[in-house]
Amino acid sequence: MTTQQPRLIIHGGASSLDDKGGLSKVRKSLHHIVNEVYNCLKNGGTAIDAVVLGCQHLEDEPSFNAGTGSVLQSDGQIRMSASLMEGVSQTFSGVINVSRVQHPIELAKYLQTQSDRILSDLGAAELARELQIPIYDPLTEFRAQEWIAEWKDNFQRKMGRLFANTESSEGGRGTIGVVALDSYGAIAAGTSTGGKGLERIGRVSDSAMPAGNYATANGGVSCTGVGEDIVNECLAAKIVIRVGDGFSLPEAMEKSMQESQKNQRDLAAIALDANGVISWGKTCEILLAAYHNGSIIGDTLEWPSEELMGYIS
Repeated sequence: MTTQQPRLIIHGGASSLDDKGGLSKVRKSLHHIVNEVYNCLKNGGTAIDAVVLGCQHLEDEPSFNAGTGSVLQSDGQIRMSASLMEGVSQTFSGVINVSRVQHPIELAKYLQTQSDRILSDLGAAELARELQIPIYDPLTEFRAQEWIAEWKDNFQRKMGRLFANTESSEGGRGTIGVVALDSYGAIAAGTSTGGKGLERIGRVSDSAMPAGNYATANGGVSCTGVGEDIVNECLAAKIVIRVGDGFSLPEAMEKSMQESQKNQRDLAAIALDANGVISWGKTCEILLAAYHNGSIIGDTLEWPSEELMGYIS
């Protein structure tokens, strides 16, 4: 049987800040995680295995807004969302506004095999109880202090620090995501987030929708940025569908980013296709992403801010 050289790309959010010292810390974290997850693929792990493992590592890193370190909503509670999509079967699963778990992506993985594959708050909480997942508090001191400061200021800001606050050692970065191509030729994508922070109770993130996370046999995409902008563009699904319609992945990414820029969206995306091409795009200044193509580990942290799209074969 012919085997495919595995490929992998991960992200820890998008940014409008540029602090070289902070970026070096993010780079070290992302490179370590991408190497750990690539070893899973190299040792025969499936795309789903790699995506779940990568999301778990990123959810455990308090510098990112997912799992531990998630932002607080307007009522001071943490509610997280995550989704997973396997490309060959085009199976999408996810949880919306789940609380008190360490790894929301694990619930999304379990739901891959269920007839009801997307659960919101109460249903997700009941599933966690049925699976006997230990209760976990993802709150960090940084996020608590952030919420208290906003409370004192009568919530003048409309969202938490979604993007990279590279002057801080933790708590400032955005949604996380992983896209993997395994040695069997299968693609999977996963995305996890704490939301945008300070939002109205019940707000739904793009991370639990095909707009923010999507995969087929042709390609996979995970998005980050302002969720409402991503939903308005239906970004992840749009990029993957264009690949299925005959666009190359870089062409699909570039066209989608041009449209997003024209519409004044603030977002970014990472992607892989079935040929092993890795691509990324952004309308924001910085995308915190790292990739492994089987030969090298690279990242997008200092990729020119004026360029909408990049790729590597």
